[in-house]
Amino acid sequence: ILEGVRRGARLSKNGPMLGQRMKKENGTEPFVWSSYDEVLARSDNVGIAFRELGLPAGEETFIGVYSKNRIEWIVTELATYSYSNVIVPLYETLGPDACAFIINQSGMKIVTRPEHVKPSPETLATICYTSGTTGTPKGVMLTHANVIADATTLLYFKKTAIVDTDVMISFLPLAHMLERLIECVCFMVGARVGFYRGDIRLLPDDIKELQPTVVPVVPRVLNRLYDKVMSEVNKSRLKKALFDVALAFKAREMKNFVVRNNSFFDQIVFKKIRDGMGGRVKLMITGSAPLAENVLTFVRAAMGCIVVEGYGQTECVAACTVSMEGDSLPGHVGMPSPCVAIKLVDVPELGYFAKDEAGEVCVRGHTIFKGYYKNEEQTKEVLDEEGWLHTGDIGRWTEQGCLKIVDRKKHIFKLAQGEYVAPEKIENIYSRCKFVAQSYVYGESLKTCLIAIVVPDAEVLIPAMKSLGVKGTMAELCAREDVKKAVLDDILATGKAAGLFSFEQVKDIYLQADPFSVENGLLTPTLKSKRPQLKTQFGKELAAM
Repeated sequence: ILEGVRRGARLSKNGPMLGQRMKKENGTEPFVWSSYDEVLARSDNVGIAFRELGLPAGEETFIGVYSKNRIEWIVTELATYSYSNVIVPLYETLGPDACAFIINQSGMKIVTRPEHVKPSPETLATICYTSGTTGTPKGVMLTHANVIADATTLLYFKKTAIVDTDVMISFLPLAHMLERLIECVCFMVGARVGFYRGDIRLLPDDIKELQPTVVPVVPRVLNRLYDKVMSEVNKSRLKKALFDVALAFKAREMKNFVVRNNSFFDQIVFKKIRDGMGGRVKLMITGSAPLAENVLTFVRAAMGCIVVEGYGQTECVAACTVSMEGDSLPGHVGMPSPCVAIKLVDVPELGYFAKDEAGEVCVRGHTIFKGYYKNEEQTKEVLDEEGWLHTGDIGRWTEQGCLKIVDRKKHIFKLAQGEYVAPEKIENIYSRCKFVAQSYVYGESLKTCLIAIVVPDAEVLIPAMKSLGVKGTMAELCAREDVKKAVLDDILATGKAAGLFSFEQVKDIYLQADPFSVENGLLTPTLKSKRPQLKTQFGKELAAM
């Protein structure tokens, strides 16, 4: 990884590497940039400072980083690699218990010695703790070779290859391997990375100021963009008609691998959306959770750039599949990365069999982790003797040879009548409902039906109810039975259209005005639901339903 950064310094001719916004005396707040050589020099100084503090070089020494995305994060990371030490990121929002667990289990220290101790490809680079939706965090051990191998996934791109003139916006947590992987690729080719100010509410302004060409995102960000645009479009029949025609036109073009942002509809309908992302985006990469097909098609049409969707886990660094540049067909996560092999294995209890091109996704190759730190038992649960990582996700091969994630092996439970249910699959389908921002589907083995906690989308629900003569705050609307019925009816219609069986449909819901968030402990930093915490938080409401 360190050699990759030095390569980037050469390719960019010591160009700008890291930027963050600084307030000037005249009141402006532009991005101020540090060059590759400046960042590397700072990392050398930090590395020497670690030496002075008296602890050894080598992969037995762990260094923790507890910070939002900023220049010092990367400086510390490079200082760590310079002496073959191991970096252990702490999610800022993990909470004190999880942070204490990671600090105690890893026994992290801060290092010592003057000359560099060059890491080999097999040297441990990082222990990345997965926040986990259950139990204590697990420390995923990744080597330099693991990270560089996965970087080839993006370097493999041709039309939208990241080059030294590109600019990336950094706002996803650096403790998230997807973010670190894309930054690693940027540094390898001499590109720039600009950090947001740490406040997600100011992110739109940071993006407009930076004008990035490369944007890593998660589905939740794109869902919010889609909901906001559709809420505005649905206010007028004329707007809706024009939008539908524009989307259909762009979809036809994209089907023929035409990706552009200079058509009549691009200028009339979609320009405002592109300008909101800085106006220069050429590559958008989404991962970490499934993205609805209609949202992905909308984003590709509106942005007029390459939008790829990847799939993977921290245990294989980040992506093990990624969609092809220009492929406009939604509903899959692409083909296997160049550095891995993928197979599907039987899951008979859920009716999935490899002979039918379906089963649990298993990955093997140069990106596969070395195991969970100090946790051999759980390592053996997911990593078999032949080196296959068992992901717990259920996949299906498409006719084009792409992977489609259709189910989840974990978090599965059996209802009283003997039917198996995968709640996350149902939640992903319900997320397509216009009224639903978030949902938590719940069931028990002693019960025959499912129920759910639903967080409505305020930007859709409030105006929709107002048009029906029902006014009030979000809390007031959520307490009304007629509002609940309207949301439930729409949820059930969405589920039916997606092919859910009757036993997979919820029979009752509770409307919750306040969203699940990282701050209230109901989401992981990668924005996945913490199911045990949700069960505890809404225990009273679940019991009543």
